[in-house]
Parts: sequence; C-alpha cells; structure tokens
Amino acid sequence: MNFDLSEEQRLLQSTAGQWFSDRFAPADMRRLLADDGQCVDRAALADMGFLGMLVDPAHGGGGLSVLDLAVVAEQAGRVLAPVPLVSTSAEAVVLLRGIGGRHAEALLQSIAAGRELVTLVDGVFADGDTVSGTSRPALGADEATVYLLLIGEANRRSLAQVRRGPDASPVSQPALDPTRAMARVRLEHARIAPLGSGGAVDSALARARCVAMSVLAAEDLGAAARCLELAVAYGGERVAFGRPVGSYQAIKHLCVDMFVLVEQLRSLVWFAAWAADHDPEQLPMAAAAAKGYAADAFERCAEACIQVHGGIGFTWEHDAHLFWRRAKVDRLLYGDAAAHRDVVAEAALATVS
Repeated sequence: MNFDLSEEQRLLQSTAGQWFSDRFAPADMRRLLADDGQCVDRAALADMGFLGMLVDPAHGGGGLSVLDLAVVAEQAGRVLAPVPLVSTSAEAVVLLRGIGGRHAEALLQSIAAGRELVTLVDGVFADGDTVSGTSRPALGADEATVYLLLIGEANRRSLAQVRRGPDASPVSQPALDPTRAMARVRLEHARIAPLGSGGAVDSALARARCVAMSVLAAEDLGAAARCLELAVAYGGERVAFGRPVGSYQAIKHLCVDMFVLVEQLRSLVWFAAWAADHDPEQLPMAAAAAKGYAADAFERCAEACIQVHGGIGFTWEHDAHLFWRRAKVDRLLYGDAAAHRDVVAEAALATVS
C-alpha cells in the first residue's frame, strides 16, 4: 500500500510549515517558560482553516481528512507551536461530530469560525442541571472558552457543555512544558447544556481519543524530526581535534539511530491517520501503535540531540531542552507507552486462532 502524501498534501505541508515557522520562534517558547503566558491566536488559526479542518463544509469547516490534519500537526510540532490542534481541532471536533444534534453543530460552526476554543474535561459529576467540582488536568483548558464535560462512568456517560466564566474557570497547573496548556476546571454550580448520553457518547469518545492520539503522534513526529536536523547540522559545524564532530563514529551512531526512530514513527503516524479516514476497525490499534511509539521515539531523539550538542545542549539559551520538555509531557498524554503497547498486543493476539 502506498502511504506517500498527495501533491495537495505536500502543498499543505509546505504552507503550514512556513506559517508556523513565521509565527513561533524558540524565543517565544522560552518566554512562555519564563512568564507562563500563552499565545493562541484563534482568529489567525481560523483564517488558515486549521481549527475547522475536520468540520463539515456545511458548518463552515474545511471538510478535510484526519491525514490532512496530521500533516499540519507535524509542522506545528517542528516549532513546538502552542496551538490546540489536538484538543480542539481533533478531539473536540470529532467528538461533537459523533454526537451530532443542534447544539453540537452550533459549536462546530463556532470552532471553524474561530469564535470558540473547545476542550474536553473529565472527572466531574452532575447534580441535576448543574455541576460542581474540579476536573482532572485537561489539555487546552487554559485557553478554552467552552468546556465539554464528560460526566459519569463508562457505559453511563453523558456529555454536556458549559461556557467558561465565574462558575467554570481554569486553574493552571505547573508544567514541565508550559507550551502544553494544562489546567483543571473548577466548577461551582455551573449550569450545563446536555449534548448526549449513553452508547453514542462512548462510541464518539473512543473515536475522538484515537484521532487525538494520532494527531499528537504527528506533532511528536515533527518535533523528533527537528531534533534530528539540529543534531546533524551541529555535527557538521562543531569541530573537535581538527574534525567535525559528526565524523566521529559515536555521533554517527546517535544520528543514525535518531533517523531510524523518526522514519519508523512517520510510517506509524501516516497509517494511524489513514485508518482514521478509511479503516475504523483498525484505528484503535493503529492509533495506539503510533502514540506508544511516539512516546519513546521523541524522547530518545530529544535526549540524543542534547548529547550531540554536548555542554551547550544543556543550556537555557539552546533549543534542545525545549524539545526534551515537550517529549516528557507528551509521553504521558492519553496514557503511557506501556498502556498503548498492551492495546497493540491484544489486537495482534486477537487475530491468532
């Protein structure tokens, strides 16, 4: 099977890469670390069509594929852009599309237009038409304007929405990588608007999380590839004992190992994104394989990048630690590598009769 990108997707890749690199520089990432600020520009993301890529054209979106979104996410990952592609463009949009209904469609229109950033939060319990409590840490909750509340337990879940305000406010969480906006949501008798319940929520949630994992793995692919580029470039520039350090076998082996990790991850990411569009039965296994491998591959590439750079790689002024921070956070989102390997193993064993 041919997993090459189409001509249109390569053009999208080039356009997105230029757009992200023009707007996000390493200095911006260090500023986020220093002052814990954020820099999500909803209007700019909507103008580029990135927020509503998976939204149906009837609701103002692009009607594009998960593979198209993964192509954009890869480019965002290269510069560690703090944008809500995983939490809003992927997870929230796919969940709302799966639920359907008038309220969900209105939210999809608002996402595509850049009027709202929507994220899913879990760990709250409703009391009638209001909800109180503090959610688990949620990706994108710091910047979100609308929260999708996952209420109850498996097989009895319901989904509701609540608008950010005095009765539904984010509580920022300290993070190793502030470019991943994590926050708990504190709810105090917040009035909710129901969106769905029962099996429809569970099935929509399962698909939404698989798509989110695939898009997250695509971001990690871009970041890991950038680590490789930085290491190779430095290996050719830094001279020690009269030779570029990249000519020494130890450095060569590090860079080759990084290359193998990146290319294996690339295949898994494209397969997961393809499965999301064309083979829903394989999606859970494909998404788990991509996310589980991304957790290890990105972290190893980030660590190797620091090693190739030597002493300067450990400094605040260099970019290498920014990628390492992102790798450490991303490996734990949506479950760790071991949990995803279990999913892949179970899927493989299920085919053995």
